[in-house]
Amino acid sequence: MRNCAYKKPEGIIRAKDEQVCKGDSYVWHWHGWPDDVKEEGALFDSNGRDYFKFSFGKAGICSVRFFEEHNHQMIELIQEEIPEDEKGKITFHVGCKTGWTFYLANLKSLLEGGIDLRNKDELLKDVINS
Repeated sequence: MRNCAYKKPEGIIRAKDEQVCKGDSYVWHWHGWPDDVKEEGALFDSNGRDYFKFSFGKAGICSVRFFEEHNHQMIELIQEEIPEDEKGKITFHVGCKTGWTFYLANLKSLLEGGIDLRNKDELLKDVINS
């Protein structure tokens, strides 16, 4: 993301270094997309350490959990309550799978080698990495 803002339930924007909490709302903007393209939703749960659950616009509810297994750091992402109409199947089932696959691979690239694979140029359209 190039920008993410969280608001407390009372409407006050959280400081960048402030812990987000259950009940907060968010607005996210991605690299490679103009400001009018955004995702808005609500934070359902967060323990401030290794679990984060949020609404993902019209694409359902996502939860992300970090844990260790056999001396490896793991990330579990679950997206549920995805619309099952034709638009939902293409836009969210296929589209989100593609997006999550890229962004999790990019996270691995950043953490292991410091290389950011994201497109940050708004002029480059319809590429998987933005």
